Amino acid sequence: MNTASKPVRTLSAIATALLLAFAITPASADPIKNIVLVHGQFADASGWKPVYDILTKDGYNVNMVQEPLTSLQEDVAATVRVLARQPGPSILVGHSYGGAVITQAGTDPHVAGLVYIAAHAPDEGESTAINKNKIPGQIRTVTTPDGFVFVDPAHFHEDFAGDLPADQAEFMAHSQIPAAARVNTTLITNPAWRIKPSWYMVAKQDRAINPDLERMYAARAHSHTVEVDGAHTIYISRAKEVAAMIEEAAQSTGG
Repeated sequence: MNTASKPVRTLSAIATALLLAFAITPASADPIKNIVLVHGQFADASGWKPVYDILTKDGYNVNMVQEPLTSLQEDVAATVRVLARQPGPSILVGHSYGGAVITQAGTDPHVAGLVYIAAHAPDEGESTAINKNKIPGQIRTVTTPDGFVFVDPAHFHEDFAGDLPADQAEFMAHSQIPAAARVNTTLITNPAWRIKPSWYMVAKQDRAINPDLERMYAARAHSHTVEVDGAHTIYISRAKEVAAMIEEAAQSTGG
């Protein structure tokens, strides 16, 4: 009697153990499908359209942040507001100054991983302009009397969008969104790349951010790094590679 019932009890114990194992598996182990894209200065979220098209076709839920570019705090708040609307963990992506935004906002519990696309990744006590390892770029900017910065339209194509057609760069030069100069001197307080996995794409012909500074950021954060030919606007010109890196981050952090 006891011998016959032993296999039954053993099978029951195995079944219970399996049920418990499934019960305690964290929800974050599911593949991540939420992507949040953060643009930089002198641009808006519409520049992400080529990346958006690829990611949505591949089944991702993609949302973009339209930062006001009036202060780092307000840009972070705009990003967290979008993160809070996602139905699960997200990959947070930043281009250019957007990298500083995701560095500060990325500690949010909704964020599973960070992707930097030719972006700033300051450490605590640094900003995009105040950096212990500052390596200057070549971008030519103009500051308005009320403290906003924009790229000199006469040099926009060469300095910002050298890998885009001239007519597209011309339009972007005249539709750029100036940023409050103070966003570049506001210090990061708790860099997310110290606690979250990160990926970094270096633009080898970047003039807005020196490629050597990008390499330093990537090495310091121990980011999974790829270098591509292209100017500061690789988020447009190299959309296929950018989307592939974002998908790699989503698959790697999703379990």
